[in-house]
Amino acid sequence: MTTGAMPPTAPKRSRARNLVPLAVAAWLVLEIWLLTLVAGAAGGWTVLALLIGAAIVGGAVVKRAGRRAFRNLTETVQRQQNGQAPPPESGSTGNGFLMLGGLLIMLPGLISDVVGLALLVPPVRTYLGRRAERSLERRMRAAGPGSLGDAFQQARMHRPDGKIVQGEVIRQDAGQSAGGPEGQGDERPRPPLTP
Repeated sequence: MTTGAMPPTAPKRSRARNLVPLAVAAWLVLEIWLLTLVAGAAGGWTVLALLIGAAIVGGAVVKRAGRRAFRNLTETVQRQQNGQAPPPESGSTGNGFLMLGGLLIMLPGLISDVVGLALLVPPVRTYLGRRAERSLERRMRAAGPGSLGDAFQQARMHRPDGKIVQGEVIRQDAGQSAGGPEGQGDERPRPPLTP
């Protein structure tokens, strides 16, 4: 059976979805190339020692950042339970970037080690934290009111035959009655619609 409706077209892929896989592939090729250069110059055992040492150092950094984040969380919860005011915000402590730096150090490769070591420097973490915060604030302002809520209002219903029916969730205000043709104010649960 044919209808006059056009078939749905696939949504256009964003630029990031096109470039990220290429960037990851280029990064991996560059990491392997640098490791082979270092292995040729210094020897395979030296590269193996570097990779093992980086994994140990990265694990220690992640562990330290995780403990610090857990300690901050515990202190905040205890202050809330005691009714004390939270301390004045002096900016982010940078645990997220510290953990990311440790993770990058743990990954085998020299470029990831250099980037991870750069993230261990406090001024770099502070700068990146401010940039990320400004970018997030700018995107939230540009999103406009209700755009995120509207996204959650859409729903998909799966029918037993496998077809997907697009729908929209409609909330009624407290002042309106939920009654239909059966009677005004009927608050009983309704059975699901089946074909």
